[in-house]
Order: sequence, then structure tokens, then C-alpha cells
Amino acid sequence: MSAYLQMTAISRRAFLRVSTASAIGTALAGRANAAPDKPAQIAITLDLEMSRHFPAWEDTHWDYEKGNLDEPTKRYAVEAARRVKAHGGRVHFFALGRTMEQPSVEWLQGIAAEGHPIGNHTYDHVYVLAQKPEDIQFRFQRAPWLIAGRDVSEVIAENIRLGEIAIRDRVGMPVQGFRTPGGFDNGISARADLQQLLLAQGYKWVSSRYPQHQSTQPGEPVTEEVFADIVRAQQDAQPFVYPTGLIEIPMSPISDVGALRSGRWKLDDFLTAIRRAVTWTIDNGKVYDFLAHPSCLVVADPKFQAIDLICELVDKSQGRAQLVTLNQVAESVRPQADS
Repeated sequence: MSAYLQMTAISRRAFLRVSTASAIGTALAGRANAAPDKPAQIAITLDLEMSRHFPAWEDTHWDYEKGNLDEPTKRYAVEAARRVKAHGGRVHFFALGRTMEQPSVEWLQGIAAEGHPIGNHTYDHVYVLAQKPEDIQFRFQRAPWLIAGRDVSEVIAENIRLGEIAIRDRVGMPVQGFRTPGGFDNGISARADLQQLLLAQGYKWVSSRYPQHQSTQPGEPVTEEVFADIVRAQQDAQPFVYPTGLIEIPMSPISDVGALRSGRWKLDDFLTAIRRAVTWTIDNGKVYDFLAHPSCLVVADPKFQAIDLICELVDKSQGRAQLVTLNQVAESVRPQADS
């Protein structure tokens, strides 16, 4: 074979290899960019509790009375529910049993009557992973006689049980789901006993996991690296089933407390983090669980920009996303739990 023919044959083979690789790459890219099989599930969840440093930075007494909601917090919760419902969704609230001691809970009854589910957040906002009595809650540090002579696990179990009873009896609606006060990087994966406790009390799902991510020191500018790591953590904030059969629905980063209190972020940076995490969720057909507190947002986001932004992103998704409650998320995971 002549040198020319050899070069031509080699060129053809090289061309075919390149063409084949290009075709495969194009097919894989098309598959990667294809629309997800099902719409993304976007949940807006609000924890009804008072937050230290709000409304004034020197306010820390709320640690001892987390459930004693002030009027601005209640009004914010009611308006948030109205706005989300106007977009065809519902807010999933988590309430403390101690709030039910207030003279009136008509505002919460009205929220429930509009179809917004109310979940249990314990009675006193207790640390469910506590190992020592003094770690359970600030209230019991100040008044240790309330739990004197009782085992830590017994106190926590009763606090969960009383939270449900108080909400159910005072609001007049079934309690829907359980969220731990505070979120943990591994959820309650190391606490099969706590999983069994929740199952025994009738809960099918829990929201306890909050994946770790980078943030800033208070007042520092938010970097592109931090935003990117929040989106990465959102990939880890997807529902799963514990070996016990209990469903876990993680909270999505970054929370309002993490950004607006701990990080002292500007609101625009918080909105940027939300936009990026929700956009990733919609593009990938995943689950996003917005975690916030009306007691914080009423000060840091009085115009409801975060909630409006989430609703608008869903509205503009052209059916690629839905506003859902955590009950609906759990139902989509249930086949996995039942298998």
C-alpha cells in the first residue's frame, strides 16, 4: 500500500473514532440535559418559634420561652401562608406545644383551616440528641426540678408526645409530621432508638437532617465558593429511608438563621443562595425544603422576598416544579420505605 493510501486509511479510522466519540458524547450530554422524569418538589417550611437576637440583637431570653410567639411573628406566618396559597401551594408549619398555652391560637387555627399542615416541633424545643439533663433545653437548666429524677430519653419522649397532644387538642387538626429542633449533618441515623420512638408515636417521616456546608464568619462577604458549596450540599439534602423504615426529609441549606443571624448576611446574598439551590433542584427534578422562621424573617425580610422568590421560580418553571408539603414528599418516597 502506498504511503498516501496508508495515510488516508489512518485518517479515515481516526475520523471514525472521533465521529463515534463525538456522537456518544452528544448522546450522553443530551441524556444529562434531558428533562427530569418528574417535577421537582419545592416545599416551604416555617418553624414557629422565637429566635435569639430577634427582633433586637440583645434579645436572648427567647431561649427560655421559645414557644411564646410575639404578634409580629404570628402576623408574618399568616401572611406567608396567604402568599404561598395564592401561588397554589401550602406552607408546612412546625409548632411548639408550649405555644398552645397562649390565650388565643385563632391565627394558627385559621392557617390550618386553609389547608396548611401543622407538624410537631416538640413541646419545649428540646435537643433530641441530648445525653445529659442540662443539654435538653435552657428552660430545664433554669428550672431543673421540672425533670428531676427522670431519665433523659424519658423527658425527650414525653416532650414529643406532649407537643403533639397540645397542637392536636388546641388547633383541632391532626398533627402532620415531626421536625427536630436543630438539624444534624447525619440526621438521626445513629439513633435507631429515636427512630423507633417516632415510629411508635405514629410518625412515618421526620425532618432532622441539615447537611454541612461552607459559610462565612459574621459580617464577612459571601464568596462564590460558599454559594457553590451550598448548591453542593443541596444535592445531599434529598429524602431517604432509614433501615427502620422511617422516612427522612432533610432541610435545605442555607437556613435563614444560618445566613441572617449566624452569618449576618445581607438579604440579597440570602436570596442568591436560595435562587441557586432552587434552580439546581428544578433542573435536576429533586426536592428542596426551605427552612425558615417567621420570627427571623419578620425582621430580616419584612417584604417576604425569600418566599416570593421561591414561588416565582416555581411559577416560571413551566411545570418542571411543584409547590408541595412534606406530606407529599413523604408519599413520593413511601414506595422505597415499603419495599
